[in-house]
Amino acid sequence: MTDNTKTQQQNIERLEAQVSELETKVAFQDHTIDQLNDEINQHQVAIAKLQNQLMLLGDRFKQIKDDMQTQSQSQQIEHELPPHY
Repeated sequence: MTDNTKTQQQNIERLEAQVSELETKVAFQDHTIDQLNDEINQHQVAIAKLQNQLMLLGDRFKQIKDDMQTQSQSQQIEHELPPHY
């Protein structure tokens, strides 16, 4: 084997090692991206549930407030003195 052939063979081996390393990194990154995508999807579902619960609580608080105002008005009417006093 000549020196030129050895050098070419070493260059090929070095390039193959670099390609293999890059393939490993890409595979790891693909796996990481898939994990992050799954996590984002889970967060989106959780956020949607929380938004729904928040809307229900808001509606319930409004209903309680309206009920309390109605009750307060009816109590005021009961405590008013009759007109002849």
